[in-house]
Amino acid sequence: MPDFPVHTLKSAPEASRQALEGFRSAFGFIPNIAAAMSTSPVLINSLAGLFQHVHGGSFSEPQIQAVLLTNAVTNGSTWATAFHTALALRNGIPPSDVQAIRAGGLPDEARLSALSKLAKTLIEKRGRLDARDKETFLQAGFGLDHLLEVVAIVAASTITNYTGSVTQPPLEADFQAHAWPAR
Repeated sequence: MPDFPVHTLKSAPEASRQALEGFRSAFGFIPNIAAAMSTSPVLINSLAGLFQHVHGGSFSEPQIQAVLLTNAVTNGSTWATAFHTALALRNGIPPSDVQAIRAGGLPDEARLSALSKLAKTLIEKRGRLDARDKETFLQAGFGLDHLLEVVAIVAASTITNYTGSVTQPPLEADFQAHAWPAR
């Protein structure tokens, strides 16, 4: 299997550098997944656009992290699971809820649970939600706009999850405590 480079701002293709700067600004560093992804300006710039909209949408950061962690686990992405575990904990998701998601379950908090369940169902059913799936989510107090916004979050994380599986970037030292083996 070919090794994908983990680029720096200097080594990345010119067309990828602005996106990498955006991720460095958002996180305080360039995540290895973005550095590997930057090999393709099309891919990194696609993610950068989605990232801005997802994190500027109507969900709180803990809600977004619950969806992103659920997606990482459901897609078996080891890098993204460790990364989003750390971010979920930093954003105040209770450790018991984080552990539940990492184990393939649902968080206890009702709205996080509804978001996590919808994300997992979208991935497992490849977007083919039935009326009951939609109604369960809406009964948790969300609207149709929120349901579609979760689709955007799933799309963004699918880019990261699949890229992690293809490029297998090293896990940063800060996230080693949250390393996760795929099931």
